[in-house]
Amino acid sequence: MNSKKEKLIHYANGPSLEEINSTVEIPKGNNFWKNLMAFSGPGALVAVGYMDPGNWVTSIGGGAEYGYLLMSVILISSLIAMLLQYMAAKLGIVTQMDLAQATRAHTGKVLGIVLWITTELAIMATDIAEVIGGAISLELLFGLPLVIGVSLTVFDVLILLLLTKLGFRKIEAIVVCLILVILAVFLYEVAIAQPNMAEAMAGFIPQPRIMHPGELTMALGIVGATVMPHNLYLHSSISQTRKFNHDNEDDIAKAVKYTTWDSNIQLGGAFIVNCLLLLLGAAMFFGKPTEQLGTFGNLYAALQNPHMAGAVASPILSMLFAVALLASGQNSTITGTLTGQIVMEGFIHMKMPLWARRLVTRLISVIPVLICTIMYGGKETALDNLLVNSQVFLSVALPISMIPLTIFTSSKKIMGPRFANKLWVNILAWTCTVVLTILNLQIVWSSIQGFF
Repeated sequence: MNSKKEKLIHYANGPSLEEINSTVEIPKGNNFWKNLMAFSGPGALVAVGYMDPGNWVTSIGGGAEYGYLLMSVILISSLIAMLLQYMAAKLGIVTQMDLAQATRAHTGKVLGIVLWITTELAIMATDIAEVIGGAISLELLFGLPLVIGVSLTVFDVLILLLLTKLGFRKIEAIVVCLILVILAVFLYEVAIAQPNMAEAMAGFIPQPRIMHPGELTMALGIVGATVMPHNLYLHSSISQTRKFNHDNEDDIAKAVKYTTWDSNIQLGGAFIVNCLLLLLGAAMFFGKPTEQLGTFGNLYAALQNPHMAGAVASPILSMLFAVALLASGQNSTITGTLTGQIVMEGFIHMKMPLWARRLVTRLISVIPVLICTIMYGGKETALDNLLVNSQVFLSVALPISMIPLTIFTSSKKIMGPRFANKLWVNILAWTCTVVLTILNLQIVWSSIQGFF
């Protein structure tokens, strides 16, 4: 018997995420709802990145410190996200290349490796946030020491291994269920908190006060935590999971249309979650000492402290908060692993099984978290500082993904005359790219100054 043992790592230069590429059948005909259901799913995986643990403290803290003022920042961030994700999905559907593949195809090998390393660091930075969020939620729910909680997060690779056997549609369904858990928790908590909805609606109109130093810093934090670079790679790949005739421009246009609907609906859900986080902070904690809200543990304690949360404070609110945190971390685990495989295949044409990819990334991410936990005696404050510093890598990586995306989708040579960005989309895209690049560089510079 001459069976060859499959290599753990091998060369890959085929379709993006080949195992799931073009595997989901779509219905014939133009029934809007049937087509929307068939194309729905990838947007949910993308939306996860816009409500991950990294957003929580920033959004709740923004509400606690400035009331409803920064609602407009969440709105603008979400609209930018919708534009960027539309372009990412369109790139994948039209060119049949994800963003990593397209970038590698238009750059040299050396630059491709440099971009891959930078993107991998950003994915690991995201993974650090997931490790910290998962470990803290396990501590809050079950009283597990942080060192044990951090170590247990390595085993979520087993969950991913199981999910990959179920098929991509099942993964999409599980992610949607976890998002609904998060949404339900915060809808309930905000309903209990009874925010001033008139002031909240007025907050959607941008105010000059946002440009004051303190408010601007918090606004930058919300924008930086909302727009994630790895989502652009992810969406450009998983938008290719639907099976249709790529030689027919009308079929391509149909795929772009319904994928955009899916993306905008799911990102609308993420927008609601982020609004709920800010509403929760404003309704419960505005005017209270914000230094008592800077960590997940502090927020957990504040939700059951009548002096902080008022008469509605209860252990149930705290427990639901921790459950939502755990659900958020597990969702981010799934999308982070898929993105890691996408950038590895796209930039350096190297492929390994998803479980192995997850294990390597998670073990590397766990090391700094474990060191930090042990050095500071399991104090959550140290982990929250590490989480904030890990976001600097995301700030560096965002322009590296946004600039090529805007260039590629603006090109008639790459996209074709029918699918290249219209003039107004180009203007918006370049405006967002330039503004977000400046804002993110400002965040990096502030972080560097903080070390001196």
